Amino acid sequence: MLYQLYETQRSMMEPFADLAEVASRMFSNPALPFAQLPMAQRISATYDLMHRLGKDYEKPEFGIRTVDIDGVNIAIHERVEIDKPFCELRRFKRFSDDPATLTKLKVQPVVLVVAPLSGHYATLLRDTVRTLLKDHKVYITDWKNARLVPLSEGEFHLDDYVNYLQGFIRHLQGIYGNCHVMSVCQPTVPALAAVSLMASRGELQPLSMTMMGGPIDARKSPTAVNNLAMQRSFEWFENNVIYRVPDKFPGAGRRVYPGFLQHTGFVAMNPDRHASSHYDYFQDLIKGDNESAEAHRKFYDEYNAVLDMDADYYLETIRTVFQEFQLVQGTWDVKSELGKVERVRPQDIRDVGLLTVEGELDDISGSGQTAAAHDLCTGVPKSHRIHYEAKGAGHYGIFSGRRWREMVYPVVKSFIAAHEQRAAAKPAKKATATRRRTTAKA
Repeated sequence: MLYQLYETQRSMMEPFADLAEVASRMFSNPALPFAQLPMAQRISATYDLMHRLGKDYEKPEFGIRTVDIDGVNIAIHERVEIDKPFCELRRFKRFSDDPATLTKLKVQPVVLVVAPLSGHYATLLRDTVRTLLKDHKVYITDWKNARLVPLSEGEFHLDDYVNYLQGFIRHLQGIYGNCHVMSVCQPTVPALAAVSLMASRGELQPLSMTMMGGPIDARKSPTAVNNLAMQRSFEWFENNVIYRVPDKFPGAGRRVYPGFLQHTGFVAMNPDRHASSHYDYFQDLIKGDNESAEAHRKFYDEYNAVLDMDADYYLETIRTVFQEFQLVQGTWDVKSELGKVERVRPQDIRDVGLLTVEGELDDISGSGQTAAAHDLCTGVPKSHRIHYEAKGAGHYGIFSGRRWREMVYPVVKSFIAAHEQRAAAKPAKKATATRRRTTAKA
């Protein structure tokens, strides 16, 4: 019922938000008489803020058209490589008519960026992708809004997430021989599970795993996010935050954790910060500081665009990761696409590079939660493992913004390059019969 009430309220607010946008433009357009009235700039700013507080935020575009590589402007073509019911594997293909640049691009490492499925769209990692494209071939998991997935496509479980990742890794291995995996926030857990299962079966493993700001062991330095999951029972989540999608959407009737609830939770964590940000935006509009105002718009266009998550996936993540800590306890079993139940054993991972990244001021994944991967991956030689803490960086700072570009990315780039070179120096290994069977099935 709450979902229907929310959609009713949003539909009622939509025309007022549109009117506010029109009014804002009327009072800011110098060609119209309204702009000549006293306080016109302040009135325009007021209407603009009303519009942004009341509008509906749709999925943003990545919008990466070009990337500068060593002074050469490289065209980027974004396309869907694999389309699954709940996720698209999206590729950012680079084009150049400069022969020297093209030769360099062809031999650069392949990176699969595993984006979070935790309320926001994969476009939250736009800066991550744009930076990586300077030195890598980049693919990303672009998760779909569950309210747009018809019931005929079935349910989506945490096991399905893990199986999706394995299929994407095999796909890239089939094209390029191998790849590197980078997971940001929530997917560090299923990404580690995916590689662990591949290792246990004797399949070809990725060359490296980069895990950034994720809850590998959510018991360490618990944050407000962790505390909520630990203090409430599984039944509380099932009874209080799960709703059915209203009739107006393709996924009508699907049980989901609605995006608007997740967004409310995000804002509730730092209400004063958001109120201050909107007030600053209002002041920037009055002062005519268009650059600062546009920066605010870009951030909140992304931050306010949220998606619904399938209920089974969401609830299983709460139980597995934040309540029973099954990964670190060694009790996590995953059902494969073939229907076989397999135990997740990170200790089976062997010849894979492991880089963990944490932000000093991260208030989403606390200190030590991501670094815990080193305690689990005991089969990985110490020479293949690195932990990096980004000083002064919060959660978003480790994958977006100045600290990501100037502090974290150089470490990531160097780490991936080292393991790419290490692999190139070794004779190619043939995939096992196990891998051939699973690849054929996938």
